[in-house]
Amino acid sequence: MTRKAIQTKEAPQAIGPYSQAIDLGDLVLVSGQIPLNPKTMEVVEGDIETQTNQVMHNLDAILREAGLTFEHVAKFTIYITNMDDFAKINEAYAKFLTEPFPARATVEVSSLPKGVAVEMDVIAKR
Repeated sequence: MTRKAIQTKEAPQAIGPYSQAIDLGDLVLVSGQIPLNPKTMEVVEGDIETQTNQVMHNLDAILREAGLTFEHVAKFTIYITNMDDFAKINEAYAKFLTEPFPARATVEVSSLPKGVAVEMDVIAKR
């Protein structure tokens, strides 16, 4: 198996020992993205919709670097710190996708890096 790191300046740089994504040829696994502005590496200010939009833009930038779009995404995993935000996250998230929607899991967690309210990772297939 050959694996290649995907790296773009259009998404936040890794804040730990991991790649933005790994390309396995037919699969691309994108690491969890939080609402960091890739230019400042600071958490975007605003409500959960603003944070979700930034996460989706970060995922989109990494997918584009791999030559893919959200249409290639087979699975999303969404981590949120408050299940009360579920409907608002859904609304913001859905604006980036078309049917048939990817498979998805949403999990409430006690905390996320840098104190953000949402993190997402994806698995995409060529």
